[in-house]
Amino acid sequence: EVDLVESGGGLVQAGGSLRLSCAVSGFSFDDYAIGWFRQAPGKEREGVSCISVSDGRAEYLEAVKGRFTINSDNAKNTVYLQMNNLKPDDTAVYYCAFAPVFMASMWKQNGFMTAWGKGILVTVSS
Repeated sequence: EVDLVESGGGLVQAGGSLRLSCAVSGFSFDDYAIGWFRQAPGKEREGVSCISVSDGRAEYLEAVKGRFTINSDNAKNTVYLQMNNLKPDDTAVYYCAFAPVFMASMWKQNGFMTAWGKGILVTVSS
């Protein structure tokens, strides 16, 4: 069973940076996808970024392009989301999620990700 644990959230001022980590366990193959999603109060969950850990292909939500970077450390089975120039609109609970395959056209679709972390709060103050 795949287990995902997020860390690195917290409170930061607008313009600041945070790095979220997603530790992955319970999957024995080297080819899978990890996505970061977020849900702000009163809003729908949205896909922020996704990466293929085997070859580094990545996708980003338009609103975070140029500010957020996703990368993986396969030796540590950990995927990171570096978030720079944070804005109050980035305030949300962030979740990492697992899929056994990377598909650029599908990763945001409901049901594509098969395992989820519990989420971690990111608060950006103005």
